[in-house]
Amino acid sequence: MEQKYDAKSKIDKQTGCCTVDVDYKSEHSNDDGHDHSGGNDSLIKMFLPAIISFVLLLVAIGFDNYLPQTWFTGWARIIWYVVAYFPVGFPVLKEALESIRKGEVFSEFLLMSIATIGAFAIGEYPEGVAVMLFYAVGEVFQTLAVQRAKTNIKLLLDQRPDEATVMNGENATIKKASEIAIGEIIQLKPGEKLALDGKLLSDTASFNTAALTGESKPDTKQKDETVLAGMINLNTVVLVEVTTVYTDSKLSKILEMVQEATAKKAPTELFIRKFAKIYTPIVVLLAIAICLLPILFLDDYAFNDWLYRALIFLVISCPCALVISIPLGYFGGIGAASKNGILFKGSNFLDLMASIQVVVMDKTGTLTKGVFKVQKVVAVEIPEAELVKYTAALETKSTHPVGTAIIEYAKGAEKNATVTAVEEIAGHGLKGKVDGNEILAGNVKLMKKFNISYDVEIDNTPFTIIVIAINQKYAGYFLIADEIKEDAKEAIQNLHKINVKTVMLSGDKQAVVDAVAKELNIDQAYGDLLPENKVEKVEELKLQNLKIAFVGDGVNDAPVVALADAGIAMGGLGSDATIETADIVIQNDQPVKIFTAISIGKQTKKIVWQNITMAFVVKGIVLILGAGGLATMWEAVFADVGVALLAILNAVRIQRMKF
Repeated sequence: MEQKYDAKSKIDKQTGCCTVDVDYKSEHSNDDGHDHSGGNDSLIKMFLPAIISFVLLLVAIGFDNYLPQTWFTGWARIIWYVVAYFPVGFPVLKEALESIRKGEVFSEFLLMSIATIGAFAIGEYPEGVAVMLFYAVGEVFQTLAVQRAKTNIKLLLDQRPDEATVMNGENATIKKASEIAIGEIIQLKPGEKLALDGKLLSDTASFNTAALTGESKPDTKQKDETVLAGMINLNTVVLVEVTTVYTDSKLSKILEMVQEATAKKAPTELFIRKFAKIYTPIVVLLAIAICLLPILFLDDYAFNDWLYRALIFLVISCPCALVISIPLGYFGGIGAASKNGILFKGSNFLDLMASIQVVVMDKTGTLTKGVFKVQKVVAVEIPEAELVKYTAALETKSTHPVGTAIIEYAKGAEKNATVTAVEEIAGHGLKGKVDGNEILAGNVKLMKKFNISYDVEIDNTPFTIIVIAINQKYAGYFLIADEIKEDAKEAIQNLHKINVKTVMLSGDKQAVVDAVAKELNIDQAYGDLLPENKVEKVEELKLQNLKIAFVGDGVNDAPVVALADAGIAMGGLGSDATIETADIVIQNDQPVKIFTAISIGKQTKKIVWQNITMAFVVKGIVLILGAGGLATMWEAVFADVGVALLAILNAVRIQRMKF
């Protein structure tokens, strides 16, 4: 079933409260709710109902207070305000009825409806329109924030290899991967991602397997060896015979693991969801009690007077300050994060990031660049420049990514050298002549094969070593490793400053992992892990009741990303499966943004709680005064619209903050 990106505001089935989530749903989802996806609507179209209501409201207030009209009385005045109310009020009234029909009676839509209709019932028409108008504008702002997050995340996703080039003799045709049968031949060009598992028919090929296996070292495959869906061809055009159908590929199995892990994800609810299921029914029942109970205790009970108090109570208690400012606070946080290259897929993940205790990170592509680089050159009894020139010249005759790293390091020094008699010794390295000198370049097995003595310390180095001999004499070596990202150390330091524990998981050798962990001062590091081993490690941490964020970029990271409380994907280099599964996406692949995400989460939560406290304190005071008959509609307006405006102003200031 085709997948599409969707952003919806849904009614929480337990609380009846409107919540906005950003997720991936099937094309034929039956999920109903209050849609915030917005489609391709223009800004004018989105704001049009609010603009119409606002203009009609201003004209009516002008007629009431500044330009009195003889005709603007009685039913004419009521109808005018009803028309002003309709564009912003009808969608909310409709949602209230829909939620009641589904059995979710006490929703924010119901309270908004009762409060505004109540305002009309006591003759406060401007206030009834104004309250709903502010609510409608808040909904539009939420829609814009979700649209922005949706668009940015869609741009990040890789194109999954749904198609492949199938060879029939000399003829090439493009077919859907799901329609390709076992035994068919696929042509894979350099840079293309393999769509199905298969057997390599070409003599040799190098593949980038980092996204699939977690290994930073490119994998060179020989004829008849197995290659997997998700591997990226690095060098020449190759042919692959399909051995597994699309649904049974390694990639598909990993995606199945993602679905299983997603089912284990602990749900995190925002405060407003938990509070709404208690607050809304209590407020409605109290309003009824204020209206009717005094008849049991008062001899001079006047129904209209107590109805007036009850309706003021409802207007005051309308949770506009919460239902507008809290979502705006969270979406303000989402906006601030977006400016910093971080995308949150839901407001609740801002809360989660504020309480994270452990950050678990993949190595390749997360803390390191996933690209081979020459880290060190050691020359013995020969100038380093000469060693680099000879080695790079010989490597120009190779297609291996390690050789490419040496050529890049040489920066053209090899161009004037004459290379002859090059011979590739399988599993060992290269032999050839450069400017008349015999050069050997390869691993230590190559040196042993030709009985050449070398520095035995090389055997204890965890990284890739290319040893060089010139004219049968050891001349030095190149240390080649996956390069650590420039800001990785700063990222770990910042996390330690806020008492967040750091753990690194990797498919690389334990020796390599230990070396990186030592350089970055990571608390714990585990290597030689398969995808299922990473899941086990995270489950062990979860048993300690710790709030965990996992950061990864490869497809193999997707199951553990889904299992963590907060899953973070490195978007620029990451696979589409991980990005789809993750709760948070770091666009620019900078590890330091993990700390930034936590900081934004903490600041957002702080602002939201400021709004909650302010709303409850002010409303609590005015509610008591209203029930006692000491508050007029003016106080009710301040407790509702005034507090909402103050809360909104407080909420939007996060977007001006620097992180």
